[in-house]
Amino acid sequence: MMIKLQVIIFIIFSYSAYAAPLPVSSPVPGGIAILLLDTVLSEAGTTPSARLEPPKAFYEGKRVMVIRNEDQWWVLVGLPLDSTPGRHLLKVKRPDDTFAELGFEIQDKPYATQRITLTDQRKVEPEPQDLVRITRESKEIRRALGHWDEQAEIPLNFTLPVAGEPSNSYGFRRIFNDLPRKPHSGMDISAPLGTAVHAPAPGKVIATGDYFFNGNAVFLNHGQGLITVYCHLSRIDVEPGQELQRGDLIGAVGMSGRATGPHLHWGVSLNQAAVDPAWFLQE
Repeated sequence: MMIKLQVIIFIIFSYSAYAAPLPVSSPVPGGIAILLLDTVLSEAGTTPSARLEPPKAFYEGKRVMVIRNEDQWWVLVGLPLDSTPGRHLLKVKRPDDTFAELGFEIQDKPYATQRITLTDQRKVEPEPQDLVRITRESKEIRRALGHWDEQAEIPLNFTLPVAGEPSNSYGFRRIFNDLPRKPHSGMDISAPLGTAVHAPAPGKVIATGDYFFNGNAVFLNHGQGLITVYCHLSRIDVEPGQELQRGDLIGAVGMSGRATGPHLHWGVSLNQAAVDPAWFLQE
């Protein structure tokens, strides 16, 4: 009996004491929808003790982040850049194993077009041997971005990972050498070659590598599907499995992979959707 009581006390402390500031809700393509779950939980008639067990939520078949903040359950949903404006549904599994749907609206947001000239045409039109490498690396990247672990406290306020000039190029429809390619899925931060890159929040290194497009890159896991990515590095100073605190060294700014000059491409993935890192930045 004493053991069970200790477990209950631990659960109450773990979830009710967590009160980190939430990002601003931004239900647009490339943004974050932040929704309160208490209404759908109350409809199930769950008791206060049962509601201490975290519910599970799903969007388009993928688990999404659920946190307890100031004694309320919140869900944070990453919205892909190709999201269709209009009404969308979140599926919520209550602690009593019943399911509910929670609706929310995605608003439209236009993004600019950017034209870029590259001297290396292979970075625009890869050759057959490049495509083999890209296919292999794409699987590795998807595996890293799909990483999930249960974690009650998630760092939701980041600091800039490098001292430089952040751009607003997230979401730009990019045209390389007059050929349209995928929209820009991160924030570019210009900085001199070799500038130190630091962890913007606590996390664990889950992958590193040298990729065709991303160059030298590091993937950092922050819990519940929140992954940050650091690309085009000149140097990697961490290893998979390494635990980092805010401010710890990750590597150095470079221009490896598909890059026209030294800068850091900083990406944030939430439930496998590449969202704008600006939503997580502290003022």
